[in-house]
Amino acid sequence: MSNILVIGGGFAGVWAAAGAIRARHEAGADTDAVTVSLIGAADDLTIRPRLYEDDPQGKRVALDRILGPIGVRRIPAIVTDIDTTTRTVSALGRDGSALELSYDRLVLASGSRVLTPPVDGAEHLFDVDTLPAAAALEAHVGRLGATAGGDERFTAVVIGAGFTGLEIVTELPGRLHAVAGDRPVRVVLVERADAVGPELGPGPRPEILAALEHAGVELLLDVSLRSVDRERATLSDGTVIPTRTVIWTAGMRASALTELIPGKRDAIGRLEVDEHLRVVGVDGVYAAGDTAAAVAENGHVVTQSCQHAVPQGKLAGANVGADVLGLPLSPFAPNPYVTCLSLGPYGAVLTTGWDRTVALTGAEATTLKHTINSEWIYPPVDDAQAILALADHRTTWPTEAVPSPAA
Repeated sequence: MSNILVIGGGFAGVWAAAGAIRARHEAGADTDAVTVSLIGAADDLTIRPRLYEDDPQGKRVALDRILGPIGVRRIPAIVTDIDTTTRTVSALGRDGSALELSYDRLVLASGSRVLTPPVDGAEHLFDVDTLPAAAALEAHVGRLGATAGGDERFTAVVIGAGFTGLEIVTELPGRLHAVAGDRPVRVVLVERADAVGPELGPGPRPEILAALEHAGVELLLDVSLRSVDRERATLSDGTVIPTRTVIWTAGMRASALTELIPGKRDAIGRLEVDEHLRVVGVDGVYAAGDTAAAVAENGHVVTQSCQHAVPQGKLAGANVGADVLGLPLSPFAPNPYVTCLSLGPYGAVLTTGWDRTVALTGAEATTLKHTINSEWIYPPVDDAQAILALADHRTTWPTEAVPSPAA
């Protein structure tokens, strides 16, 4: 019997577990020949790409409804150590008990986390990186109307004009107006670079700027956050913004569990993997999702996103299953890169290719973004056949609505 252990209950982890079960089915192996377990602290798959929206508590799916029907053992625990020499994982169970789990093949899919900035008062910052954090922000905004104070209650500052920052900042005016009534609302976007959306490139920038103007968002460039407290944000140029709400979106790093694997890591902590998603130089260990610096098309390294985490998870699962069964492994070959950025009531913008050429705007882009968020990223539940069908690493999201990247 071979034991496959997946660490992490996000998109990559869930699909790695399902992919391994599918590989066992395709090989016609007995259930006892390959067991698959998933270990993680949460009971739910958080639909993380939607946490910039309101009602974050509804953006989750019970893991048992995905893993249970296909026979994956779920272990609710926190991983504390990984020993790649003895092939064991140590963890702390919910009852405080110490667990030691052995594996024949390991998939590290423990995700990423937002970086905590080295600024005074960082404990006063909000973020939308996790479901509890997004829920805390929503509860805070909901209380602002009943909180003592002046108009600073309805001023919000978002730090970072990247993908997450842009999606939350264009949603905030509407959420603040809902609690402010007739009182003025102010939303400020702070970016230390000299252009909005620096990593998104110049292609979608006109649409982004139009969306910010439409939402009434103030844009401050070439400046960063110096400090924050309960009533103000102070910027690097000395500007003081009275506010009760400062949201940090600048910078992500791979899960700290990558540091327990003796492999090479990139600047944001992701493990170097080969074309089969095996961690380079570490026998028996694969990585997928935000923990893996996998190479996509044309030599580009994947982004930390659901778009790349899902196919990596499926392939990692297929390959660990094939590996323990002595079958050939498959290379990572994701769909061509696209981005679809929500811009609040203004709409959305779809770009194709790594140069991010604008392909759709307006109603068409908005419809596509809604389809992605409400349909494509959700796994089937309570249906083993549907789950395993979608776990095929050769199966991708429907692409007929996505224009082909420009040549």
